[in-house]
Amino acid sequence: MLVLPAELTSSQAEPCLNMLLKAAHAESGNDVLVDAAALTRFDSSALAVLLECRRECLHDGKTFAVRGMAPHLRELAVLYGVSELLPDQQL
Repeated sequence: MLVLPAELTSSQAEPCLNMLLKAAHAESGNDVLVDAAALTRFDSSALAVLLECRRECLHDGKTFAVRGMAPHLRELAVLYGVSELLPDQQL
């Protein structure tokens, strides 16, 4: 399982994405699950990171899901019309 940090804003987006992609490529199974429960400070960059990670996982033939998304992050995903691209797994 991949884990998001407590803070993910535009200044942390690139290093966080690189870390997630490296970990996702190293996942031995076909399912990639991102735990977003620790994420408390974020902006729309968090969605961009998750969407790019999802894109790479699908390219590698893996499934992608997120669990523990903060309500505000889920609201942003709905607002931007991408919520169905980031399926939520319940904790």
